[in-house]
Formats: sequence, structure tokens, C-alpha cells
Amino acid sequence: MRLVKHAHACVTLEKDGRTLLTDPGTFTPDARALLARASTVLVTHEHVDHLDVDAVREALDARDDLALYGPAGVTALLAGTRADREGRVTTLSGGERLTTAGFDVQVVADDHAPIHDRIPVPRTLGYLVDGKVFHPGDSHLVPPGPVDTLLVPVSGPWVTVGGAIDHVVAVAPRRTVAIHDVMLSPVGLAALQRFLGETGPTGTPMLVLEPGTALEV
Repeated sequence: MRLVKHAHACVTLEKDGRTLLTDPGTFTPDARALLARASTVLVTHEHVDHLDVDAVREALDARDDLALYGPAGVTALLAGTRADREGRVTTLSGGERLTTAGFDVQVVADDHAPIHDRIPVPRTLGYLVDGKVFHPGDSHLVPPGPVDTLLVPVSGPWVTVGGAIDHVVAVAPRRTVAIHDVMLSPVGLAALQRFLGETGPTGTPMLVLEPGTALEV
């Protein structure tokens, strides 16, 4: 597979001419262009930095061949659309497994990592794709099997350095890629890479990729 890191939490995986698009949110400037090329869309949860509802609705209306999968909080926002009526919007729960656009996807579920007792959080899904790449959404989910490449959220109101370190250690991937990073300056990203990379407590190489950078996985 070919992994392409886009802005914030958005990632595409490409294989055999098909593209799996994860979390095209409002923090991803090229979300509409990515949706135009995607074979399938996976969304971890309904927060706007992971789901641009207007862009997704437009893409689903414009394309009869585009399908979307996500938790109930996501699919509820698309209820009643033509794509929903046609069965192209599917609600997923933890423990499910599906094949879409030639990709094998295992689904893990948990609550979004806490921000504050007074701030409610939704359910979030994590996706293990082809047993290689794991996108945990806004959580410290651990996938059901070994992982080659873990996508690690490195910034946001719920992220702590200690929590991110523990997450990498628990998953024990071969390498990690920093995501959920739009709130960090280059200096902040470099600092997080020292904490979370192979010179820090995880001992695991971390890649910090500019949007549009591709990686073979």
C-alpha cells in the first residue's frame, strides 16, 4: 500500500488503483479534492476536524460509486440523504470486519479520549487496514493484532505526551506517523518527535510528514 499523509488527521491509503480516505475534516483544505478521488471513506467520529459534513454530503450526492463508513454519530448526520437511502452510508461498531474497495478493515471502538468532565465526547472508531496501518481516531485504542505503522495523534485538547507515549508502547508498532498535528508549530512537532520517537521512551521511530508526503507500507 501507499500511505499519503494529508493535513491534520486525514490519511489516504492507495492500492491497486483504489483509494481509502480517512477523516476528511474541515482542517484538511483539500478534502473536496480527496473525496472526488476516493473509492471509500472511513470516518472515526463526528468532530469537525475529522468530518467536513458539507464536503462529504456533496461528494456522496455527486458520485453514485462512493461509500462511507463510520460510527452512529457520523452516519446520523447523513441520514435521509440519497446515499443513505441507497445503502452507501453504513454504521459500524467495534469488533466488526469488512472488505471495501479491496481493503480489509478491522474496527475497534471506544469513547473519544476525555477532554474535561464538563465536555461530552462521542464514540470514536479505530481502523486497522490490511493488518498494517492503524488509525486510532481521537483515542488511545489498541488494535486487535500486530501493527506495522501506527498513526499517532500528537496535538489537541485531549492529547498528553505521557498518554501518547503509553499508547505507542501498548501498540508496539514497527514505526509511527504523527497525525492530528495542525495545532503544532514546526518547533512543537520537533519536540514531540523527540519524546515519541526512537530516542525517547518508546524506542520507536516516528515520521513527521508534510501534507502530501507518501510512504510505502
